[in-house]
Amino acid sequence: MTDFEDIGIHLDGHVAVVELQRGPNNFFDTQMINDLASAFEQMQNSDDVRAVVLCSEGKHFCAGNDFSDPTRNEEPADREADQGNPLYAAASRLFATNLPVVAAIQGAAVGGGFGLAVMPDFRVVCPEARFTANFVKLGIHPGFGLTHTLPRLIGHQQAHRLFLTGRRIGGEEAYAIGLADVLTDKQNLRAESIKLASEIAENAPLAVASVRKTMRGDLAEAVRLQTDHENREQHRLQQTADHNEGVQAVAERRLGRFIGR
Repeated sequence: MTDFEDIGIHLDGHVAVVELQRGPNNFFDTQMINDLASAFEQMQNSDDVRAVVLCSEGKHFCAGNDFSDPTRNEEPADREADQGNPLYAAASRLFATNLPVVAAIQGAAVGGGFGLAVMPDFRVVCPEARFTANFVKLGIHPGFGLTHTLPRLIGHQQAHRLFLTGRRIGGEEAYAIGLADVLTDKQNLRAESIKLASEIAENAPLAVASVRKTMRGDLAEAVRLQTDHENREQHRLQQTADHNEGVQAVAERRLGRFIGR
């Protein structure tokens, strides 16, 4: 197995525990998502791995892209929207894995981090977990395939409400609306995640893969098509004054003063 910067991997029986190691916030960039996709592709070719737990070190599962960092790898200003977004190409690779994945969610899963949290088959959360699709507060369209994956998971109306309000929900509400599959206390979060993954991994791997394919369908292709649309809308909205104001407002922890331009 290749060593990846900021990603730790170890085996617990037939379960690979994959840990994001950019604590406390675990902000991602295109390189990290590409590395994560490469790790998944390597693991699915290993007879030793039958299921994966995706988890993070530190306080938060994944706070998305760091909009307060001026060096973040945002798309170049001169790139046309129809050229595609390398981050979303990497995300589509993640969704293409044929391994069952359980996410252990502590702290925040924000923006694209929320999108990453929805990629796995199942989510184990604690009450301290926080899910936020805060794109409208940044003056931008949702991304990472969330406009396809979230309605598929919790229903159109619940997803619509989260997208248009940008509100934050905790672990208990996430469990109540079907976003999370297991609710446990924080100290048992990883153990419960490994327990669920192990329960999957003890079964016939070819049958598990077949059933999973039937249940998920061609999710990776659907995400690819949806991120094409999301990227075009994000590219358009990134040119607005409202987006600049939203980034500043979120960094300053205040409401945005939007002008509709």
